[in-house]
Amino acid sequence: MATTTRGVILVGHGGIPKGCPSELVTKLKRLEGQRRAAGTPMSAEEQELDTKIRQWPRTPETDPYQSGLEAVAAQLRANLGDILFTVAYNEFCAPTLEESVDELIKKGATHITVTTTMFTPGGSHSEVEIPEILDHLRPQYPGVELRYAWPFDLKLVANTLTEQVQRFY
Repeated sequence: MATTTRGVILVGHGGIPKGCPSELVTKLKRLEGQRRAAGTPMSAEEQELDTKIRQWPRTPETDPYQSGLEAVAAQLRANLGDILFTVAYNEFCAPTLEESVDELIKKGATHITVTTTMFTPGGSHSEVEIPEILDHLRPQYPGVELRYAWPFDLKLVANTLTEQVQRFY
């Protein structure tokens, strides 16, 4: 019998939904840049804008990225069998990684593996932000093992891309 204490979170980048005013995103990115440059915590204004954009109404037509990630997630969930599973987004879309970790822990997960659709090295989300978030969360959940399935084996990534290209020969 599969254990229900294991969980997996698939993290995607997140997209800006059609219909979300560009000035909200511009202001959010400006505040984020200022915060990062100063090394300060997120301001109330930045948090409010982040939440507003993440909670913006979405459909497959207004946010095809979210729809695509959810389709990948559904197949991954089926492949993994009877484990706890959810998705998270780095930006622009809900839930956040923090929210998804909390959700799985509330459902009883004691071992959570986080993976991402961002396969290649050099990305700030995959190489910096996700590890930072997990490092920040570990002390909050001392009884939970939080693992990050990174880096990807680039040979396996290349093999997957080869199979994809060969489908179009």
